[in-house]
Amino acid sequence: MSDHKHEDSCGCGHDHDHDHEHEEDVFLVTDDEGVEREMVMVYTFESEDKAYAVLLDRNDMEADGIIFRIEEENEEAYLVSIDNDEEWERVVAIYEEIASREQEEEN
Repeated sequence: MSDHKHEDSCGCGHDHDHDHEHEEDVFLVTDDEGVEREMVMVYTFESEDKAYAVLLDRNDMEADGIIFRIEEENEEAYLVSIDNDEEWERVVAIYEEIASREQEEEN
């Protein structure tokens, strides 16, 4: 299972507004090989009463995104790897449908 730590990208400690240069949620994600990467949350969605987040590598925004389940405990949110194949296939299908719909709207 990967380790995920949230890092406030601007260090301001309050809600982001339009005065900031960027409004991205940055997470430090350690992969299975122990390599730590900065990931940016680009999209969230829900399925079967669970929330999911799509993250992209901050230094390689063209790479495929990674989907995590968002879990809350004691009012803290955590990103959790999806280990269940059925759940993984379901959320990937949902995200692909959302992404294709957005591409159609752009064209």
